[in-house]
This record gives sequence, C-alpha cells and structure tokens, in this order.
Amino acid sequence: MVWIALTMSTACAVLLVWQMQTWFGPAVIRYHTLYTRDTSIELGELFLFITPAQLRVWTMTLAIMIGGLAFILTGAPIVAGIAIVIATRLPQSLASRLRGRRLARFERQLPSALLALASALRAGVGVPAALRHIADHSEAPLAQEFGLLLREQRLGVSFETALTNLHARVPSEASALFVASLNVASHTGGNLAEILEGIAATLRERLKWQEKVRTLTSQGRLQAWIVGALPLLLLCVLSYLEADAMAMLWQTPTGWAVLAVLCMLEAGGMLLIRRIVNIDM
Repeated sequence: MVWIALTMSTACAVLLVWQMQTWFGPAVIRYHTLYTRDTSIELGELFLFITPAQLRVWTMTLAIMIGGLAFILTGAPIVAGIAIVIATRLPQSLASRLRGRRLARFERQLPSALLALASALRAGVGVPAALRHIADHSEAPLAQEFGLLLREQRLGVSFETALTNLHARVPSEASALFVASLNVASHTGGNLAEILEGIAATLRERLKWQEKVRTLTSQGRLQAWIVGALPLLLLCVLSYLEADAMAMLWQTPTGWAVLAVLCMLEAGGMLLIRRIVNIDM
C-alpha cells in the first residue's frame, strides 16, 4: 500500500507540474520575449553595450543577494520575497531613470545646437556638414545622436528616415520640432536658419519655465521622500529598541499581512504625491 501511495503521489505531482507548465509556459515565454525586446531597446538608446542575457543574470544575482540579506536581518520570508521582487525591478528602473536623464540632457543641449546649425547655414554650409561639425564639437548625448544620424546617411539611409529614427530614439517635443523643421525645409525649402533660431528661442523659454516649475515643486518632492522614508526608519528603530515587541510583526502571518498593507500604502502615497507635483510643460 505504501508503494501504491508513493506512486500515486508522484503521478499527481508530475501531472500538476505538467499542467502548471501548460498554464504558465506561454506566459513565461511571452514575458521573456517582451523583456528581451524592451531591454534591448532601452540599452541601445543608452548606448550601453550589454546583452539582455547578461542583464538578466545580474538581476537574478542581485535579487538573490538582497533577498538573502533581508531574510538574515529579519527572519521573515515575506520580507525576503518583497525584497526579491523589488530587486528584480531595480535594473529596469535604473535604466528608465538614466534614459530620462539622458533625454533631459539632450533637450538642454539642443537649443545651442540649433543656433550653431542656423549660424552655419547662414554662412553657406550645408546641413550634413553643419551636423557633422556639431557632432564633433558637442558632448553626449547630442554628439552620439547626431553622429548616428550621419552614419545612417553614409550607409544609404535617406535623410528623412534618419531623422525619423532620431525622433524614435529621442522621443521628445524638442526633437519633434527639430525633425519636422528639417523635413519641411528639405521638401519645400524656405529660410531654415530663421526657423531653427525660432525653435531654439522657444525651447529655451520652455526649459526656463520647466526649471521654474521644478523649483516650485521641489518641496512637494522632498515631502514625498520624507513621507516614504519615515515609516521605514521608524520600523528599523523600533526593531532595534523593542525587538521582542516587534517580533510579532516580522515573524507571524498577521505581521506579514500588516507589512504588505504598509508597503502598498507607502507606494500609493508616494505615487500620489509624485503625480501631484509632476506638471507637464
């Protein structure tokens, strides 16, 4: 009877694993495909020559290390699980943040580049030669994007397609205005230098108002960080001062549920404050 029970248990386990693979297998494959594609796009836009497979290995290693450290410090499996989930999102969040900073730096560099391009056009220099001069004497990311634009042209890509690719890599209103002005001028002609000077003046005024709004909302962003960090700091202090009383929070299912609700409320509060102070210009 024991052998029959073991055989039936093994068969049930195998059947359950096979059924779970049938249910979750396509979802895992789809997630892997989307993760590889999106990660490749983000790393390519940042000019970081790291394969998605390497990033995935580093992400899993970081998640295991952080999860193990959280479990050693707290002894709570749910805290370790939350730490692992957060750690798996850290590389992508970092890449998104770096991409946002790179885009903002490009927007700050573009008005000066447009004025230099307009001056070169008034002096009788062609657009490709002027772009090459700007790419050679500028800093990243403007030099990288203009250099890639010129390399695409040398490989046989049309100027209009190269500009479209530029806007796809740097999706902002500033690059859209720049691409649209060059496309219109290449098809219909006109005083491109004057158009570029007008766009540069508009972008500089827009950047000035963005800096003013960012300054006025800095207090709100600071409050978001304080509101988010204060409960976590209080948890750490109480865990050190009153370890016996806080043990129920870290080592019981009820305490784990309270921690889960706390994390959700923390994330919701920070996102709400961030949405309030995030004003599009």
